[in-house]
Amino acid sequence: MIVDAHLDLAHNVLDLGRDLTLPLAELRKRDGYKDIPVVTLPALREGGVGLCFATLWADPKKHTDPQAAHTAARAQLEVYRRWEDAGLVRIIRSTGDLRCHQERWPADRVPALVILIEGGECIREPGEVAFWKAEGVRLIGPAWNRTRYCGGTREPGGLTPLGVELLHAMDEAGLALDFAHMDEQAFWESLEVFRGPVCATHANPRSLLGGADTPFANRHLSDAMILAIGERGGMVGAVLFNFFLDHTWSRGMERLSLHAVQKHLYHVARLIGWDKVGLGSDFDGGFGMNENPEGLNQPGDLARIGDLVPAEAREGVLGGNWLRWLERWL
Repeated sequence: MIVDAHLDLAHNVLDLGRDLTLPLAELRKRDGYKDIPVVTLPALREGGVGLCFATLWADPKKHTDPQAAHTAARAQLEVYRRWEDAGLVRIIRSTGDLRCHQERWPADRVPALVILIEGGECIREPGEVAFWKAEGVRLIGPAWNRTRYCGGTREPGGLTPLGVELLHAMDEAGLALDFAHMDEQAFWESLEVFRGPVCATHANPRSLLGGADTPFANRHLSDAMILAIGERGGMVGAVLFNFFLDHTWSRGMERLSLHAVQKHLYHVARLIGWDKVGLGSDFDGGFGMNENPEGLNQPGDLARIGDLVPAEAREGVLGGNWLRWLERWL
């Protein structure tokens, strides 16, 4: 079973107007956007992606206040519930759900979703964390750019007082913390406050991306941050956007080779071990097929990444590591 720790599925449905229940080839015929789609539910099923972390992400440029973001996230959650009611996905809410899914998946290939809030603005105040847990959310990433809770991509800064409250509420609710997009100052402050499970669903080593002074540098993880995640038993998912694999790449250039992915995987593994390395593709997260490395054209192509790692690490990197991380705390 392949596990992809970051897909903006409902955003693609509601904000981009894509019908993800279609076969991928059919969606590509209908889609009128510049980015070629990579993910649909049938493509996940056919490609052996048995579980993904599906986001609730309210674009801050479109949803400019907490209530608007809250409304948008609720609408995205309803997309996932409709799919669940139709038997197109399973939403994982507990360890029991996860084990049951792993037993059933080889026969029926129905993909499972773990619900992740990306960017905390849809959480109107920290006391709302319990509500979101009851609604099925199991991870929260407080940052995207800067939010009311902490600094984020291209907008640095630490935790705000509200952010400290949020992390305490997450601890109490037993939710996991996703460091993706979080500025480094907020990262270190979060480690002092938060005691629960941690990960970075879709982030790469900053040291392979030109260091601290390059565009989007604080979007990624310093080696010290990676080590700290490993010490807490956390996971790091490799994000597969070409620009996040090679900071000299730009749209319109030739696609990178899979060797670029391999470099990032090996770098993280050298720091914290292959058992803490996974995938967080972010496919269709503001880019499309031509912005992925060569050969990553659909979800099933993630299996090719298994050929880039040591044979004994293949099962873990493709999905087993994320499954074991989830089972420890769900």
